[in-house]
Amino acid sequence: MNIIESVTNIAKHPTISLIKRSTTVKELKQIHAQLLLNGTLNIPHFHAQFLATIALHNPINLPYTTTTHLLRHPHNHPNLFALNSIIRAYSKGPTPHHSFHFYNHHILRNNLSPDNYTFNFMIRTCAQLLADDSGTCLHAAVIKHGFDNDPHVQTGLIFMYAELGCLGSCYGVFRHVFRPDLVCQTAMLHASAKLGDVEFARKMFDEMPRRDYIAWNAMIAGYAQCGRSREALELFRAMQVEGVRLNEVSIVLVLSACTQLGALDQGRWAHAYVERSKLRITVSLGTALVDMYAKCGDIDKAMEVFWEMKERNVYTWSSAIGGLAMNGLGHESLHLFSIMKKDGLVQPNEVTFISVLRGCSVVGLVEEGRRHLESMRCLYGIEPQLEHYGLMVDLYGRSGLLNEALEFINTMPMKPHVGAWSALLHACRMHRNKEIGELALNKILELECKNDGAYVLLSNIYADYKNWESVISLRQKMKAKGVTKLPGCSVIEVDGEAHEFIVGDKSHPRYDEIELKVEEVSRCLRNAGYVTNTNSVLFDIEEEEKEVAVSRHSERLAIAFGLISLKEGIPIRVVMNLRICWDCHEVAKMISKLFYREIIVRDRNRFHHFEDGQCSCKGYW
Repeated sequence: MNIIESVTNIAKHPTISLIKRSTTVKELKQIHAQLLLNGTLNIPHFHAQFLATIALHNPINLPYTTTTHLLRHPHNHPNLFALNSIIRAYSKGPTPHHSFHFYNHHILRNNLSPDNYTFNFMIRTCAQLLADDSGTCLHAAVIKHGFDNDPHVQTGLIFMYAELGCLGSCYGVFRHVFRPDLVCQTAMLHASAKLGDVEFARKMFDEMPRRDYIAWNAMIAGYAQCGRSREALELFRAMQVEGVRLNEVSIVLVLSACTQLGALDQGRWAHAYVERSKLRITVSLGTALVDMYAKCGDIDKAMEVFWEMKERNVYTWSSAIGGLAMNGLGHESLHLFSIMKKDGLVQPNEVTFISVLRGCSVVGLVEEGRRHLESMRCLYGIEPQLEHYGLMVDLYGRSGLLNEALEFINTMPMKPHVGAWSALLHACRMHRNKEIGELALNKILELECKNDGAYVLLSNIYADYKNWESVISLRQKMKAKGVTKLPGCSVIEVDGEAHEFIVGDKSHPRYDEIELKVEEVSRCLRNAGYVTNTNSVLFDIEEEEKEVAVSRHSERLAIAFGLISLKEGIPIRVVMNLRICWDCHEVAKMISKLFYREIIVRDRNRFHHFEDGQCSCKGYW
């Protein structure tokens, strides 16, 4: 209980004590009438107490204080304590902007001097409203009234500037804090982690003499938000060792990190922790579980969690529909969307339609995709955005309708983005259309002159045609413009630990074993009649060297590591930062058949489930 609540409870009038959180407006009017009849409100102390009690214990009826002229009592003006209580209530409620009215018109205009509580509540208001200018003015007022060294106000300012995205101002305030306490340190840690300076945040975290779960959550969130999922999961393990109890926020953050990294085993552990601890599966937590299982390739478990949830919101439905599509189950994703519409409890939003159009694209349902795009505007009043149009281009391209895809791009109601042209360029690679591919590349480079993926795709189209002059010309252009190809990176989880492979990197402690396994796999493939597709490799090296170069792609190294590390019957799960190349895709199909292993690869675009020589993508990705 803070000091304001304590003061409110001191010598409270018995009639005022009847005001509870559940008190209705009708009951409040009866209490008000009784206080007026008894003359109680003519006593300044009780007048202030009545206002403060409504603000603290019955904030849903806070507007009653203004509509009944309580603030303009003929004998009493509300004192600072009452006004602070009202400002506090508004700062925590759905209409925080009303706080400014009471600060400007009832405190400053009546020559009351704001105290540290006033500023704490007003700072919270600015943070809620993301009010940059007001926040800066309020900070100036803090200094003017001499509260700039108040530890609670300083902590509040750090939090406010963090919400406003002003990390430099957070540092500026923190430097002047004399002996920051746990709350202040945690606020600064949260600010630096949230705004991207995770190194400073981690230094603070390690130096804190004691840490509460808020500090742990802030640090895990900082790592997860900047893509450093491995550090987030390491911290998660340390959190368990130290016996810090995990709450819903912690678990959702951990599941987000597992999703980014494709760390299914650790995601399963987090789910088991939820069940052991009997944490309630809220909509937020349930949606995070569905998303994690779907994006880690265990779509059956994702759907099991989905159907067991007692309550689902639009993001839960969208995650499940998108997860089915991402895993190659387009018809199932569209069927789930029809169930959602029939259920009628949740209306689809723009995220839902991204999942729906992806489902159409996976199975090449052009006409159905058109209908869904049209229904967004006509039935649901949702204006399609760039990503929706990009998915329609992908849908046309998947079906080989490249001219229709180009016409669709040219008739878009907004300027086509890189995503749309990239979808067209990729379709050109799959269907070997050099002319439209060149046009798509030029359009991409007009928007992003250093888009390495676009150069590589067109280079591969030229290579398919054995047009080596164009290949070398394109690669010289890349070199002249300083464009470098993003190196391939693949991650595989074994016994709860993520192992990363980068093309050309030999630093893994078991690299020699991996190399031997790669050679064994290559021999088995050759004996089975497989011929390496080396078109995408530089043409000025020997064919044997090309085969070696392709066989050392990061996904091949990860699969080989899976073969030597995982027991038979356990699927090999690989997460990639790029699209899987044509040759590695064919090799993965053959490995799944020759070695009797299920291989699940999540590349930049979708999942590939390889089993018995087949892939769920059916040859288009």
